[in-house]
Amino acid sequence: MRQARIWQWWVAGGFAVIIGYFMLPSGSLAATFAYNVIGLVSGLAILAGVRLHRPERPAMWYWFAAGQLVSVVGDLVYEYYDLVLHQEPYPSLADVFYLASYPAVVVGLVLLVRRRGGESSGGILEAAIIAIGLGLAFWVFVLHPIAAGSATSMFERWISTTYPAADVLLLAMLARLFTGSGGRTAATRLIGVAALLVLAADTAFSLVSLYWDADVPWINAGFLLSYLCWGAAALHPSMTAPEAGGAHKDGVRPTRLVAFGAATMIAPALLLVPAVGHDSIDRRALAIGSVLLFLLVTVRMSQFMRTLRGQAGELERLAMADDLTGLANRRLLEQHLRDLPAGAHPQMALLGLNEFKNVNDELGRPAGDRVLAALAERIVGAAPPGALVARIGGDEFAVLLPDASADDAREMADRFVSALRTPVTADGWDLLVGVGVGLAGGNGLGPVELLRQAESAMHAAKLAGTPVRRWSPALDERSTAYARLGAELRTALDAGQFHMVYQPIVEMPSGRVHAVEALVRWQHPVRGMVSPAEFIPVAEQNGLIVELGAWVLRTACLRLATWRASFGTDAPSRVSVNVSAKQLARPGFASFVASVLAATGLPASCLAVEVTETAVFEGGPAVTALHELKALGVRIALDDFGTGHSSLGLLQTVPVDTIKVDKSFVDNITSAGRQAVIAEALIRLSGGLGLAAVAEGVETPEQAAALTALGYRYLQGYLYGRPVAEPDFTRVPAVA
Repeated sequence: MRQARIWQWWVAGGFAVIIGYFMLPSGSLAATFAYNVIGLVSGLAILAGVRLHRPERPAMWYWFAAGQLVSVVGDLVYEYYDLVLHQEPYPSLADVFYLASYPAVVVGLVLLVRRRGGESSGGILEAAIIAIGLGLAFWVFVLHPIAAGSATSMFERWISTTYPAADVLLLAMLARLFTGSGGRTAATRLIGVAALLVLAADTAFSLVSLYWDADVPWINAGFLLSYLCWGAAALHPSMTAPEAGGAHKDGVRPTRLVAFGAATMIAPALLLVPAVGHDSIDRRALAIGSVLLFLLVTVRMSQFMRTLRGQAGELERLAMADDLTGLANRRLLEQHLRDLPAGAHPQMALLGLNEFKNVNDELGRPAGDRVLAALAERIVGAAPPGALVARIGGDEFAVLLPDASADDAREMADRFVSALRTPVTADGWDLLVGVGVGLAGGNGLGPVELLRQAESAMHAAKLAGTPVRRWSPALDERSTAYARLGAELRTALDAGQFHMVYQPIVEMPSGRVHAVEALVRWQHPVRGMVSPAEFIPVAEQNGLIVELGAWVLRTACLRLATWRASFGTDAPSRVSVNVSAKQLARPGFASFVASVLAATGLPASCLAVEVTETAVFEGGPAVTALHELKALGVRIALDDFGTGHSSLGLLQTVPVDTIKVDKSFVDNITSAGRQAVIAEALIRLSGGLGLAAVAEGVETPEQAAALTALGYRYLQGYLYGRPVAEPDFTRVPAVA
């Protein structure tokens, strides 16, 4: 504990001594002595810090100490000339020591940058952009005037220009240090501040000497404070901590954008200075610098775009594969189905394992996972060339033949049954896992219908105890049920059987209810509560979703307006309403939303419209409607992000404000695996694009803590409340 406080005592004592220095008469022997003592003690403090904390790589600190001590020797030599010999020669032996201190400091900074993993080409380019931009200003106001000055000899001119040239080198190293990604320890930040103070003081001294030729004692404050920071960095306990290098990250942070933009604007801004614009040498220097900046920025942007495309490709790959088996997942299967040519005759085999839950219950999930992996290998081995094998559920596999006959599908199904007839060995047990295979296919079937028919046939096979069953209209009783449910929907709308519930979306880490998602429920007088999963598809099919959606929108907006009037600042800031593809495609939808907002008095910014990826995938009127809503001030949320087709591509066409990360990426967020990798990639992607991200389906404190650690600010799920008619807007305990 005492060691941890040494640096604090150093800073406190150093400030007191510096204040005392400025209270002494300027130029007096006492002030000169105090100045040199501060510099000498600073160099010794660096050596003391190395001995105290014993870093694994002390070379960097020795270089910093050498730079400090050599500079102090230069001060002592200069004072000898001034106070003993009463001379002020220039150049002198003191300049040798002053200039020798720069390489030592630069070498130390190089070692620091390398320790932080800062050797990436992208980081070097970023540093070069900033260094060139600032270096142009240095050239115009310092280097060029010195080089063109009336020095008595070439040697004097060389010495005079070497000082600002060394400052430019120091500037380049600082640019590299501060543009690097990743976290920095307190010691690293103190080193950066110390070097920055040296640069600022050197620059101020050069400018004063060039343009005013006056003695400005306060410039010494920069050098003295840099001494203080060098010592504090070495004495701080974090000087031994490993650097959180970030060379592998390539995000776009606001500070980087500001720095790059300012650096590239320096050259044209300098041309507006009259003295610069009329000087041919300065104009040529600015022209060359501008060309270099343009080339460097172009190369850096191309690197960033290449990295972004690589990350997008990796994200797509992870989202399209099954974690356990490495097979395609449901998303990739559906994508292949959508991409089939119009004249194709696809055939689908859906395999459902019989009573597989018993394997997990009796032998444990790890053993069950090994059985699934072994069965997946057998299915792949039995599948014909060109077939796509996917795991679409816990114990369900789908095999797609892009263009085949029913006989081909039957032959394939028989091979699967034969391959899975042999027992699987797991943990010393021979397990015989039965299977039911459902077949469906033919021209003109959409992806959803093809999967539905295959699933219906698979359940029929398992129910009948036969290994293979092909779908037929006799198996499909849903058509009649759909028609009956559609008629009851019409009655429910007229009789007011629907009601709204709202689920909180909380803001982390405060736990405040930031928004609510509006959800519709149907209380049937006979059936009881009817699940939205049952009646929403029917409403979509018969078109009643437009009328139902309009009622939902009006009710939700009116409810939030009432809450705002009743609870004030404690009310949620926004209500999210799900909107279907048919609503978006209906002419005048944006005008209807505007009329609802006007009638309820709800500001447009308080409404968020949630759409699924499939609703806007094909573009057209749906995307146009979203742009019109965006123009009104309504926020747009992309629901179930990552589960649809070409999720990343939609971010370029849809005016999205928020992505709602699907529950499938949240379920296993606490364990190392693809879901955690995808969830992290999505929050980085949303941050880079300036979008908000809401994680759905949060059910445990562990999931909330893991998501918060990744950077998610908005969470939604049963952990924070089930959908109810009147949510509690009091502060929810934060989980982080």
